[in-house]
Amino acid sequence: FDAEGFDETGYARIASQRFDTDFQTYYVTPADVLSELPRIAASYDEPFGNSSALPAYFCARLAADDGQTRLLAGDGGDELFAGNERYAKQAVFERYALLPSWSRRLLLEPALHLLPDNSRIVGKARSYTEQANTPLPDRLHTYNFLRRLQAERIINHDFLASIDTELPLQLDRELYHHPKAASRLNRMLYLDWHHTLADNDLRKVNRMCQLAGIEVEYPMLDDRLVELSTRISSTRKMHRNRLRDFYKRAVKGFLPDEIINKQKHGFGLPFGIWMAEDRGLQELAMDNLSRMKRRHYVRAGFIDEIVDLHREQHAGYYGEFIWVLMMLELWLTAQGYEP
Repeated sequence: FDAEGFDETGYARIASQRFDTDFQTYYVTPADVLSELPRIAASYDEPFGNSSALPAYFCARLAADDGQTRLLAGDGGDELFAGNERYAKQAVFERYALLPSWSRRLLLEPALHLLPDNSRIVGKARSYTEQANTPLPDRLHTYNFLRRLQAERIINHDFLASIDTELPLQLDRELYHHPKAASRLNRMLYLDWHHTLADNDLRKVNRMCQLAGIEVEYPMLDDRLVELSTRISSTRKMHRNRLRDFYKRAVKGFLPDEIINKQKHGFGLPFGIWMAEDRGLQELAMDNLSRMKRRHYVRAGFIDEIVDLHREQHAGYYGEFIWVLMMLELWLTAQGYEP
């Protein structure tokens, strides 16, 4: 994407030069979102809110338009060899628990609440201690919109009474504690195999490749590689909190050092940033949010509030919530459910 912090074509070019491939680029634009988003939303058999579906589709379509019949996707590597930032982050939180409980509860935490609220450092320190005091896997839900913004604030009362907002966390707890005598890291990997990978990433890529008319295979999920990953200890997968340490050592000399040492990026869309500047995206979002208000799932006042928060506080974070609501509305409309 032609947006600050979202362009990795430089690294892709390095990899292409190393393996002497035909390097091609395509920059996804706001106009692409406007033209293809309703079709992408309608292609799933359930509402699918992951914004990286859109770049996945254009990647697949570029290959299909070039005459290719099959893509190789890298999904699974992070979940097999500990490549996600949250694995290292949780290890940092766990260190806090090693401090004597009396020092945490009687000294550190009370002291933080005596300091002024207007300090950014104090705010971060309080957030750190609150998360560190939350056990896994519950801690992984602290960034969940329903947790941070409160379900009662978001969802209409009558609809909220008909659903169980605790079920996702309950399912995560069951999965996290299912492996016997497993390390913290391996429990998180096991959880991600079932949710992040099976319920999200693979569904995303499979459907977008199908929509683009191209096959896809996942070399990282070869049975032999999966089996190998289960025999590698947690301390070797993430040695001294270094993500993918075993994997990076294994491919050193095969992949360029610039690729091995680069900071991990996501595959998400800068929708919130674009929406703040692009009138077409603003109109698309407002049209769908207006329809969503009439369905009485989400409180109309909250929808107005989230639009204000996107404009006034954090375009990226709240733009992602607007994207989720917009994708839900587009999917409902595609299925013939009138508001």
